[in-house]
Amino acid sequence: MVDVLVIGGGNAALCAALMAREAGATVLLLESAPREWRGGNSMHVRNLRCMHDAPQDVLLEAYPEEEFWQDLLKVTGGATDEKLARLVIRASSHCRDWMRRHGVRFQPSLAGTLHLSRTNAFFMGGGKALVNAYYRSAEQLGVKVRYDSPVDALEIDGGRFIAARIGSERIEAKACVLACGGFESNLEWQREAWGQNERGEWPADNFLVRGTRFNRGVLLKFMMDAGADIVGDPSQAHCVAIDARAPLYDGGIVTRVDCVSLGVMLNQEAQRFYDEGEDFWPKRYAIWGRLVAQQPQQIGYCIIDSKAVGRFMPPVFPGVQAQTLPELARQLELEPAAFVKTLSDFNAACRPGSFDHTVLDDCRTEGLAPAKSHWALPIDTPPFYAYALRPGITFTYLGLKTNEMATVHFGGAASPNLFVAGEMMAGNVLGRGYTAGVGMSIGTAFGRIAGTQAAAAALKDEAYATA
Repeated sequence: MVDVLVIGGGNAALCAALMAREAGATVLLLESAPREWRGGNSMHVRNLRCMHDAPQDVLLEAYPEEEFWQDLLKVTGGATDEKLARLVIRASSHCRDWMRRHGVRFQPSLAGTLHLSRTNAFFMGGGKALVNAYYRSAEQLGVKVRYDSPVDALEIDGGRFIAARIGSERIEAKACVLACGGFESNLEWQREAWGQNERGEWPADNFLVRGTRFNRGVLLKFMMDAGADIVGDPSQAHCVAIDARAPLYDGGIVTRVDCVSLGVMLNQEAQRFYDEGEDFWPKRYAIWGRLVAQQPQQIGYCIIDSKAVGRFMPPVFPGVQAQTLPELARQLELEPAAFVKTLSDFNAACRPGSFDHTVLDDCRTEGLAPAKSHWALPIDTPPFYAYALRPGITFTYLGLKTNEMATVHFGGAASPNLFVAGEMMAGNVLGRGYTAGVGMSIGTAFGRIAGTQAAAAALKDEAYATA
């Protein structure tokens, strides 16, 4: 019998497996995906949000605990467990040396991401390189890894983990870590969670999944049915407005369109519906998927002019281009008169200021609803560009309620040997909203805690058995 069974194959699962092995436990990791798709959503990530009190190699200046906490508090609107959130924040300040020991390399922020150079440490080679480094280290340390191994049920007795099942196969372990993601790629469950809107539409029918196709929430649903304590709203998620031409699954970071704050966002009726300049893009980009999901036909259109070109990370697909606004409207199949009026009203409301996209500048609108608070420049310099955007689900926030020991709970009572990390518990910290890199902070912190605690539980059982 193995000491620690880790179910999942992304960042949190790998951190748990490595920590458990370092603590002296034997470890088996079960990844539902085939080897070439291993890593869950982690293969699409770019960076880790890190607290630091002074400059630290690739991180500039300082990003203290209280500022990190206030950033998180702002995007969640208070829907967060402060104790667990601060645990994550503090853990982010001292995990990178451990990550380096397991082969992860960091690099300075590149053009287009310089605004994150103080808060986020970027992975050299991105998430795929991080995942590959962790798998190499795990295998060198003797962690057993099985691919194409989707667990569909667990045996639990009085809150104690007994075994996992893959069809008719039964795998026992002394302790278990659940780190197998949310239910973002289960579009039937998404449809149920989001329901039908007042227009008779089922919004989830127009969703795209930015991440892995393998996170279908099978064990999350199993644990809910088994009476585990749950946290979060099933309709809340890391939901980004992404290019409508993106694939249904695994579009990743390149499908994001980062110019929303430099232009205006219109819906199918050619109307603006939110303040594009509310705050810096890394703090607010993940609100736009939900905003677009609330619009008719779950589509939005980002409109910019040539002044914005070169000021944002180029998207993978080129925008629709036109020399006049009426022509742009026709190409988008939007009503030209309404389109031109919305843009003309916006242009007339822009007030002169000193444009600077690196700060909360004084370029704003007056007498316009909704206002644009910063970076408001008239859309008046051809050529004009447009990007059609759809809601892109990255990961869901419904998950297992936990504590600072990463323990799964049943009726308020902690399991003695079942732990949780990553997306399956992120809703404890992220009730809603998102800020760049914090998902990796949560997964790394709780993956390491869960692995350590699972090893302690397993080795304690072993000590009892031999006493």
